[in-house]
Amino acid sequence: MVSPSPAALQLTDVSKSFGPVVALRSGSLEVQPGSIHALVGENGAGKSTLVKIVAGVHRRDGGEFRLDGNPVDFGSTAESKGAGVAVIYQEPTLFPDLSVTENIFMGRQIRGRGRRIDKAAMYAEAERLFGGLGVHIDPRRPALGLSIADQQLIEIAKAISLDAKVLIMDEPTAALSGVEVERLFTVARQLRDEGRALVFISHRFDEVFALCDTVTVMRDGSYVDTRPIAGTTVAEMVNLMVGREVADLFPKQETEIGEVVLQVEGLESTGVFHDISFSVRRGEIVGLAGLVGAGRSEIARAVFGVDRYESGTVTMKGKPVRAHTPRAAIQAGMAFIPEDRRKQGLVTEASVAENVAGVIRRGLAKGGLLTRGQENRAVAPWAARLEVKTNALDAPAKTMSGGNQQKVVIAKWLATRPDLLIIDEPTRGIDVGTKAEVHRLLSELAGQGLAILMISSELPEVLGMADRVLVISEGRLTAELTREEATPERVMHAATSSAGSQEMAQ
Repeated sequence: MVSPSPAALQLTDVSKSFGPVVALRSGSLEVQPGSIHALVGENGAGKSTLVKIVAGVHRRDGGEFRLDGNPVDFGSTAESKGAGVAVIYQEPTLFPDLSVTENIFMGRQIRGRGRRIDKAAMYAEAERLFGGLGVHIDPRRPALGLSIADQQLIEIAKAISLDAKVLIMDEPTAALSGVEVERLFTVARQLRDEGRALVFISHRFDEVFALCDTVTVMRDGSYVDTRPIAGTTVAEMVNLMVGREVADLFPKQETEIGEVVLQVEGLESTGVFHDISFSVRRGEIVGLAGLVGAGRSEIARAVFGVDRYESGTVTMKGKPVRAHTPRAAIQAGMAFIPEDRRKQGLVTEASVAENVAGVIRRGLAKGGLLTRGQENRAVAPWAARLEVKTNALDAPAKTMSGGNQQKVVIAKWLATRPDLLIIDEPTRGIDVGTKAEVHRLLSELAGQGLAILMISSELPEVLGMADRVLVISEGRLTAELTREEATPERVMHAATSSAGSQEMAQ
């Protein structure tokens, strides 16, 4: 009898607390060599704490931690890397002024005669690493300006050069295009076939089912279940994650569609979008769909005045809005929630109250003065309405989960009492339970008469929430579909139409 090989990575009943806050109650994960194992759960489920214990960022308080069957207890990230563990984050932190090769071999350069750094040998090894991954990246070019996708591949090449046996990919696809995601998946499958163990953390169920062999679900800091992907459904996974049935992730309620709030006519930006015309009515959710890079976000930014356009008009409630001026857009009744909430929607070092009051602060001040008490009283109803989960309004925004940060940004703009809400990727990077909450909120706002323009790369979200779907392909509007007409096939056909064609559904 041949005994089975030990798990490449095994954590059993691992716990971790930070003072009185319990971040991990009972985390368990077992990953076999030659497999891709999904780790899923809502924000706050304990996934990040578990990963940081494996990465050597935190030391566990209790439980067992083994690599290849051997007990380990990392006191630093260097110890974790030295033991064969690599973590590929959503946004890698390379040294931008150094070359790709220098980033791969930082701190362990190849040396030749006289202990001099052998750059030729390092370039050759970097080329060999990329060749083995089936990707083409110039090892001599500086890291500055590389796409997120290429930066992640450099981190993977570094991990392979360290002979990493366990690779953890933490939300690696959040900022990638469809082509880049497929390239990353090809590399991941190759690493699996080489016998390495991969942990894939994602909120995107379609990716989990497309890539992974097994899934472990966590909830409220504890292990829930491990199942083979082949025998699991999305509904079952959602139920395990949230501890309750989520029958409808898209709680769209019927609303009374009113008069036109936003009218866009002939908007043109050379090389970005061409002849864009559409309207959004009171009580209506209009979905802007299309492939990444089609120009959807650029159109929204132009409407709000962030980006410039050469010709065309933007009208709010029958009155023209001065171009290229966000302040004029706000005064006209627009609100804009950008795709990158951390960099463009939040001041992460500022408090919840300071963020929510950011746009309306001038109106709150009396005699030129604004006290913290005045600010908190003005902000509290909006934070309560959106059920922002925070201990205090003066808590820094950076300490909150992605879902709660999204709610803070929404609260900030709702506090302006807008007539039109433009929201770009409303649920990117947040868990399934919070997604349902955001969808419910958008539906309620539309029911109260708010006009909503929603940009989303998730087709189920567009189909589930929009009253009308506008499809953008290569900067052109290629289809306008009612809720009844919008099917996955019709939307994708329009999204992949050539720039010269324009299919307008009647």
